[in-house]
Amino acid sequence: MALLLLGAASGSRPAFAETLQDALVKAYQSSPQLNASRAQQRATDENVPQALSGYRPQIIASLSAGLQTVRNTLPDNSIQTQGQKPWQIGVTVTQTLFNGFKTSSSVRVAEFQVLSGREALRNTGQGVLLDAVTAYMNVIANQALVETQKLNVQFLRETLGVARTRLAAGDVTPTDTAQAEARLSRGLADLNAAQVALQVSEATYAQVIGERPGHLVAAPTVDRFIPHTQQASIDLAIKQNPAVIAATYDVDVATTTISVAESSLMPQVTVQGNVLRQSDGDPYLSVKRADQATVVGQLTMPIYDGGLAASQTRQPKELAMQSRQVLEQVRNQARTAALSAFITNEGAKVALSAAESEVKADNGRACGRPARGSSRPAHHARRAERTGRSHRRAQPPDPQPARPGDRLLHAA
Repeated sequence: MALLLLGAASGSRPAFAETLQDALVKAYQSSPQLNASRAQQRATDENVPQALSGYRPQIIASLSAGLQTVRNTLPDNSIQTQGQKPWQIGVTVTQTLFNGFKTSSSVRVAEFQVLSGREALRNTGQGVLLDAVTAYMNVIANQALVETQKLNVQFLRETLGVARTRLAAGDVTPTDTAQAEARLSRGLADLNAAQVALQVSEATYAQVIGERPGHLVAAPTVDRFIPHTQQASIDLAIKQNPAVIAATYDVDVATTTISVAESSLMPQVTVQGNVLRQSDGDPYLSVKRADQATVVGQLTMPIYDGGLAASQTRQPKELAMQSRQVLEQVRNQARTAALSAFITNEGAKVALSAAESEVKADNGRACGRPARGSSRPAHHARRAERTGRSHRRAQPPDPQPARPGDRLLHAA
């Protein structure tokens, strides 16, 4: 994913322009949330070598040394006293031959945990990229809204000036002038609200991307990546949503954990070898040094532990049932989110088309109406034209040929 982001950002474009791909690269590389998830995944990866250690022998070396004074009373009641410096060195090797399949089950649990963690990391990455796209587009939309409100205020000022001129000429009443002043006040309030919204969106952009927005360029449309039907969207979400896949692996983790718990009810077989050398360790002073080597096999079989093992076996079974219910819940959430996103996208297309048609109609009516004794139609024409230009700048350009980097928008 990082390579795709970097590749998308390397295309030719003006040096001052900042594209959506640039923002995605910055968010992907610098997001604290994503970096924390990466560290967590690296920690989860260590579960596999820890589980594999159960197949390998345990080797322990020991060394001890000290000072010892021996005082022996002999049969003739004579006293024998001698100072010693005993030392001992040894190596012990322990190998588990059978532990009720605990090691193999633990390895599978660790592998499923790694797979689940990777999907959780992918889900976090998609969330970060989605936040970046949202912050980017909010800034562009609010910039266009501020520009539109400025044009509106300019138009209302001109309208108020015309109303005052006509009031002085006796063409209108003071009520008309008061209404123009009220509309200007409302326009100024709308402009202030738009500027506040822009500042908030810029602050959010800085939080998500890591720096203040520069000159942002409208992103290309992603319609070519979106499924064409509601059912296709739902099927895609169920099959490829990382949260659903992670929950599926969580079920595997919980199910395999049952086998780990059941291993405590089975016999265990171990073999242990020991090599030992000691010197000056005989309190009777008859042995100067001794070497010893032993190999011992051990079989242990649990008989009764107060019900602990049985309870520890029942517990993961209930947790496995819980994980299955969580999986169904996550699937339902993914299904609902996909359906909601599809419907919202289709509704936005309809609203955009209606808004563009309204602007064109207003522009046509204003430009086609003769201005008799009033400059109001001309003002309407200029206002509609400016609003239309600003509205179009706030929208993404027409679809372009797919590039490798564009597919990131679909992943987000």
